[in-house]
Amino acid sequence: MTRMKLFDGIINHKEKIAVIGLGYVGLPLAVSFAKRAAVIGFDINTDKIKCYKNGIDVTKEVGDEALKGTTLQFTDNPNRIKEAKFIIITVPTPINADKTPDLSPIIEASQLVGKNLTEGAVVVYESTVYPGVTEDICIPILEEHSGLKCEIDFKVGYSPERINPGDRVHRLENIKKVVAAIDEEALEEVAKIYELIIEAGVHRVSTIKVAEATKVVENSQRDINIAFMNELSMVFNRMHIDTFEVVEAMNTKWNALGFYPGLVGGHCIGVDPYYFIYKAEKLGYHSQIILSGRQINDNMPSFVVENLIKKLIVTGKRVKDAKIVIFGITFKENCNDLRNSKIENVVKLLKEYEIEPVLVDPQANKEEAAKIYGKELTDMSAVTDADCVVFAVGHNEFKDLSFQEIDAMYKNIPNEEKIIMDLRHIFNKQAFQDNRYNYWSL
Repeated sequence: MTRMKLFDGIINHKEKIAVIGLGYVGLPLAVSFAKRAAVIGFDINTDKIKCYKNGIDVTKEVGDEALKGTTLQFTDNPNRIKEAKFIIITVPTPINADKTPDLSPIIEASQLVGKNLTEGAVVVYESTVYPGVTEDICIPILEEHSGLKCEIDFKVGYSPERINPGDRVHRLENIKKVVAAIDEEALEEVAKIYELIIEAGVHRVSTIKVAEATKVVENSQRDINIAFMNELSMVFNRMHIDTFEVVEAMNTKWNALGFYPGLVGGHCIGVDPYYFIYKAEKLGYHSQIILSGRQINDNMPSFVVENLIKKLIVTGKRVKDAKIVIFGITFKENCNDLRNSKIENVVKLLKEYEIEPVLVDPQANKEEAAKIYGKELTDMSAVTDADCVVFAVGHNEFKDLSFQEIDAMYKNIPNEEKIIMDLRHIFNKQAFQDNRYNYWSL
């Protein structure tokens, strides 16, 4: 099937697109394509598919109304993949406990697609991987399970996902799409089909490996810059200097990068650098800057807990009896994604001091949170008698809290014994300090 025949078939609804994996990346992609083409959305999670069919967006990325109005066909039946000629794989690529890449989801997805691959199809990977995974691992799996030959019977492309969960400004459609493919014909095919939905356009690169490298490098760059801010925070904390004030002053210069200290979690920035590090070490190069950045960011929960415990001691609290309330357990603001949230590390460290913190998060999925933390989330309105409140994530619901509403969450104790840890600097520091609160921020 030639490029124009496949493209024409898709826009005329004679050929179908299939999106494999309907999470924070796959669902918005599938819904967007469904506005222009016939699309099958596949996921192995039966419960998730049931929710989508009932118009319930568990990711909160597209919204319930968009699901109710979409023509997207949801399924957990892998046989339906056979109906599609343009197949996009958007499964997660996490890391193992030893920080090495866990490729099992993308391997299993490749096996599943391979078993249902038909001649003339194009398979595009969006999952983040280190350079070489698509060609060295995925293509052989597709060939083995399909009995077809890549470049002859089917084509393969790669286009790294760049979706920013919870971001209503930088959306799928207005983020330029990097595209690559196994040959020039497939590249033009992939580019033209993505151009149906990507208003910002596509950026073609010469090889799949370049595209794979692009994703791990752009997130590693962010990780390193945040690590630099976190290291400054640890040093300035000893100097009793407000890191946020320093950074704000620095950002008045035109070439400042605008990064701030914080807990780095999630499925991209906290994971992707390890894919690069792993591949580099396989080639005999021991990463220095990237690995150091990762170690700094991975150790930030310990830095936060260390300072929390110091605050409890300084204010005369019996540590294990202190009531700590943590606001925000997702990995970032205005997002319900709990994957690789560093708050989980904070909670584990507090438990070593026999502290069982109260957890509050209006954005997080309550059932998923209960599985991870072994306890129910508490409503904001029910928070009382706190010794210390920790605002770990900058959800809009937290930013809207007034000084009086926060004050009402504490025990009836002197203000200088009320500890507030504002990790994202979402409140006016001066207001709390003027009222003699024990305020701390990264």
